[in-house]
Amino acid sequence: MAETYKAACFCGGVEMEVTGTPAFQGYCHCTDCRGWLGAPVHAATLWAKDGVRVTKGADNLILYKKTEGSHRQSCKTCGGAIKVDHPTMGLVDVPAAVIAGYPFKPVMHIFYGEKMISMKDGLPKFAKMPKEFGGSGEMLAE
Repeated sequence: MAETYKAACFCGGVEMEVTGTPAFQGYCHCTDCRGWLGAPVHAATLWAKDGVRVTKGADNLILYKKTEGSHRQSCKTCGGAIKVDHPTMGLVDVPAAVIAGYPFKPVMHIFYGEKMISMKDGLPKFAKMPKEFGGSGEMLAE
C-alpha cells in the first residue's frame, strides 16, 4: 500500500493528501520558486497528478500562472504556498515544508546556475534541469 501524507497551508485553511512516491525530490534554486516562496531555495517534491488531492479548502485556493508550465496555488487567507501544477510534465510540486512528517530525501539541485546561496552537500548540481526533465543536463561544480 502506498504511503499517504497530509499537507496544509500555513493557517490550515487548505489541506491536501499526497500519496505514493514522488518522481523527484530536490532543491530548486530558480528565481521563480525563490520569488514565490520568499526563500533562498525551494525543497521540491514532484508527485504524479493523481497522487495529490485537496481534501479541504479547494475554494480557498488562488491560482497564479506566470507561465503555462507552472500553475502556482496559494491559500487566499494566509498566502501560504501549497502546490504548483506542472501540466507539461504531468506532475504536481508540493513544497516539502508543507507536508507533515515527510522524510525529504533530496537527490539533486536544479537551476543551480541561479543560486542565491551555495550548498556543499555532495549532491549533483544542474545548471538548469537534467536531461530526463527536458533540460540540457549541464552540471556545475559544488
